[in-house]
Amino acid sequence: MNATDTVQIESLDRLCKRRRRFKPEAAQNLTLIPSEWRELLIRWVKRGGNSRWETLLKDAGTTNLVLAQTLLEWLVREGWANVTEERKHGDWWPQSLELRNLPQLRTALGLGDKDQDALRWQTLQAQLRTQCSESLVPALIALDELPVHRALVRCDLIFALERWKEAQRSGTRRDFALEARDDTKGISESEWTWLEQTVDLAEFRIERHTPLLLISAPLTLMLPNGRFDLAACSDFAALTPTTVHAIHSISGAVSCWQLIENRTSFERVARSRTPDIGVIWLPGYPPGWWCKAVARLMDLSPAPAQIACDPDPAGIAIALKAAELWLERKFVWLPWKMSASDLAALRVRKPLTEADRLQLASMDKSTALPDALAGLAAWMLEHGEKGEQEGFI
Repeated sequence: MNATDTVQIESLDRLCKRRRRFKPEAAQNLTLIPSEWRELLIRWVKRGGNSRWETLLKDAGTTNLVLAQTLLEWLVREGWANVTEERKHGDWWPQSLELRNLPQLRTALGLGDKDQDALRWQTLQAQLRTQCSESLVPALIALDELPVHRALVRCDLIFALERWKEAQRSGTRRDFALEARDDTKGISESEWTWLEQTVDLAEFRIERHTPLLLISAPLTLMLPNGRFDLAACSDFAALTPTTVHAIHSISGAVSCWQLIENRTSFERVARSRTPDIGVIWLPGYPPGWWCKAVARLMDLSPAPAQIACDPDPAGIAIALKAAELWLERKFVWLPWKMSASDLAALRVRKPLTEADRLQLASMDKSTALPDALAGLAAWMLEHGEKGEQEGFI
């Protein structure tokens, strides 16, 4: 273990068998660190700030020994800790770690005193109960079972899940982490494990593995290693984003691209499409990977679009977002099966929520809606109801 230029060494005995390494200037501000470091550092801070290294290693666990050593070196180098070491077997080994500027470190990590934490948690609990849907009730119960300090750290994940569901988004775990923490790696493995045990991530359309573009079209895709005839599929094909981006040309043409939000409705339309139509599944609010893949198809096989989403406020927002790909390329797009009459004809409808009304009011002020969508929005506000496209597509 070699000291860096910014770290000093102080001998603690005459025979130089014990030493202390530290940076002369103590740190004041905690920079952004990986979530795994943050979780471990919080556990170390809660021990009081002066602990034996063996104890701190136990906090890390046998699978995270390298992580613990890396965090120790970073803390010393940045001025957040002093490490006392003993010379054994020709090398220096940590014996204890003393954290510095502990009040500032606790504040930077969001560790207030217990009374303040309890009051803050009561406030957040009330917000969670009023803002979260029934599907998140198990998560709220699971939060209540956690220590207060850990519940405070993880409650932002529940708020993020509610936003994700309300926007009808879908994507990978990294997409959700970016939404929740502005960092694709901002959710630790232990937090993902807790989420898996708490909620059905698939219900929230959060996938661990590579997402797939579902498509049915009379096209042959030319790829570096061969060709793929989409028309040979009796219903539809599933393409990874990497496969789509590798397409260098397309044989055939479509007269129109139909984008269908509801998965069941997409499958119905894909199986019964007319031969000249291309059909693509629109997985809720368009994630980045989907936009890039569809943009690639548009560039290689351009055509107007018909976009069908649920006849509700979120469906209007989703359709407008997907339509941006066509507007950017100066191609026509039209809402499909999203009129007021389509909604009125549904046998089963749902009442608008307050969030729905706020979303419609925001659109009315800032968005130029196509006539069909403007009529749909007006009908929803007048009758206080919304629907799902599965009922008529």
